[in-house]
Amino acid sequence: MADRGATTPAAVPPPDDWPARPELSLALNRMGSFDWDLVSGRLHLDESALAVLQVPPEAFDGRLDGLAGRVPRAEAVRLDSLVSQALKDGSQSYGAYYRIRTQDGSLRWTYTQGRIHRDEQGRPCRIIGIVRDATEELGHTGPREPDEEHRHQTTVVEKTTAALAHARTVQDVIDFFKDPLAVQHLGSDLLVLGLVDGGRIHLVAEGPSEHFIPGTRYTRVEDNFPMSEVIRTLAPRFIESPEEFAACYPWLFERIKDIGIASAAYLPLVAQGRPIGALGLLYRESRGFTRQERNLFIALGSGLAQSIARAMLFDQEQDLAEGLQQSMLPRRIPDIPGAQIAVRYRSARMGRDIGGDWYDVIPLPGGRVGAVIGDVQGHDTHAAAVMGQLRIVLRAYASEGHSPATVMARASSFLHELDTDRFATCCYAEADLTGGVLQLVRAGHIDPLLRHNDGTCRRLPVAGGLPLGLSAEFGRLDYPVTRVELDPGETLLLFTDGLVERPGADLDEGMRRITELVARGADELQRLADQLCEVVDQRPGDDDMALLLLRRHGATPQSGGRLQQHIAPADPEALSAARHMIRTAVQAWGAQERADEIELVSDELATNALLHTDGAAVVTIRMVPGPDRRVRLEVEDRSSTLPRRRDPGEAGVSGRGLLLVDRLADVWGVEPRGTGKSVWCEFVVNAAGAAPNW
Repeated sequence: MADRGATTPAAVPPPDDWPARPELSLALNRMGSFDWDLVSGRLHLDESALAVLQVPPEAFDGRLDGLAGRVPRAEAVRLDSLVSQALKDGSQSYGAYYRIRTQDGSLRWTYTQGRIHRDEQGRPCRIIGIVRDATEELGHTGPREPDEEHRHQTTVVEKTTAALAHARTVQDVIDFFKDPLAVQHLGSDLLVLGLVDGGRIHLVAEGPSEHFIPGTRYTRVEDNFPMSEVIRTLAPRFIESPEEFAACYPWLFERIKDIGIASAAYLPLVAQGRPIGALGLLYRESRGFTRQERNLFIALGSGLAQSIARAMLFDQEQDLAEGLQQSMLPRRIPDIPGAQIAVRYRSARMGRDIGGDWYDVIPLPGGRVGAVIGDVQGHDTHAAAVMGQLRIVLRAYASEGHSPATVMARASSFLHELDTDRFATCCYAEADLTGGVLQLVRAGHIDPLLRHNDGTCRRLPVAGGLPLGLSAEFGRLDYPVTRVELDPGETLLLFTDGLVERPGADLDEGMRRITELVARGADELQRLADQLCEVVDQRPGDDDMALLLLRRHGATPQSGGRLQQHIAPADPEALSAARHMIRTAVQAWGAQERADEIELVSDELATNALLHTDGAAVVTIRMVPGPDRRVRLEVEDRSSTLPRRRDPGEAGVSGRGLLLVDRLADVWGVEPRGTGKSVWCEFVVNAAGAAPNW
């Protein structure tokens, strides 16, 4: 007989909002969704996702950078590395636990899972996924039954090992144990982590930090401490009562008894049969450690030891790679009058990789300076060796006085003749700090940036040729020169692609992002360089980065200073640069009325030196102080044969050079030099003269 009070499901109408919409289900379970367009870089987070991440909707601009303040740096690096690997290895999806920083400054566990969409060529173009609050899942610490306690201890080992698997450096491991949640996560009341350092034990992490015991930062392995004992014996030490603690380690117990410590588990960290440290888990209640618990703690110590050993190896390889790389770079940047320079280098974050990125600053005569940035193909010792040789020959060619185009062409031929299959991209800039003319040559490299005095920044479109090595192989050694004006206070930025490339974003997007960062960056040059490096440090990557910033000062040489220009044989670019130097100098000295005469004489003397000698010529111009202000022009060559004035005749096509010099200059002469001679002449300018226009 049916129960009169019973009703069938069909007799009760469902709620008006049944079944619940997906948005409601996600929100009630503290779960949100996201859609990340990798091509444009736009990131959509729904309201539930923003609530999980505790980001106000009005504060989110649709860019991944907008979440940078919510995720601690170590967690962000680990998460970016996981996503980058999934994008590269063809994975369909990924999932990861990480922590976010809440509005009150505490850390909270979060979980994200994404599905990767790829285009027809297999390139990742979009990630769609969910983000949810994982606090209860990972942070539960309530009372447990015996079976639940076993599951909890096993979970602690598994999750601790999983978290440490992403730690690449020793500092990453230390940061994990310094986190206030580490104690709660491990199920203890306090923890201490010590690493063996030259016969001593260095306490590198303790939690919570307010319970640090003075005198325990550095201890000896032979001291009577539980951490020292487990390192000596390579066996764990379990202390189950305050009495046992006081009897075995009286000095230490006297200093921790006020904290209320009653029991502890000290675990040796052993890797390849060698002790590298010890972990101590301390409890405020007396407890007996079962065999099962002891085995689990030993497993925890073993996993931690392997993580630390791997991190130590990573640090050693990183130090070796960076040390070798730094030895290939200039030991110091010379002081350049009229300019301020900042350089930076960041190695790849892949441990043993040695990059081929380099920078160089080359002082040149005549108030000029050469700035080089380049990148040799590959990340190994061979790339570094090629980079070192290429840097030296570029410096040599530039110092010889060759034009920027010639420097690049000769460097390409040199690389092609080496026994290597590597090529290199490069950008070379020669700056005339007196006149402000900037000559740029690019060999397959990224365009530089120019920051103006008002803070705006723009990309400099520099005409380019093939990368070094390839241009020689294909017989295309012509490198066009781009000339721009560098005003006082303006900054030229040269860099390699490690600064602008990001996983899932194209190069143009990276250039726009760096351009915006430079525009709103610090005015002080060294600080601006640091800010650009912080962009690289905060993200994972498998490429190194070199950066060179050159800012022209407003100050110029005082009256009487010398300006010089080297002119190599068959180098019309250098002749043009010499004309510009002379024109700029005489204008600044208030000698415009004789500018044409001085420039004509300079051309004649330089041409004669190049035609009648085997080497290069050096053009020097300076103001000679005295009652009559005079401009002195000198052209040096390596020939000891003195010039002579002769009559060219009516039909002669040569022999008129010295006649022209004699007619235009107020006085001229020839001075023998140890390695050749110098033909000089002087022009009286503005005898009544105003002050120089410096």
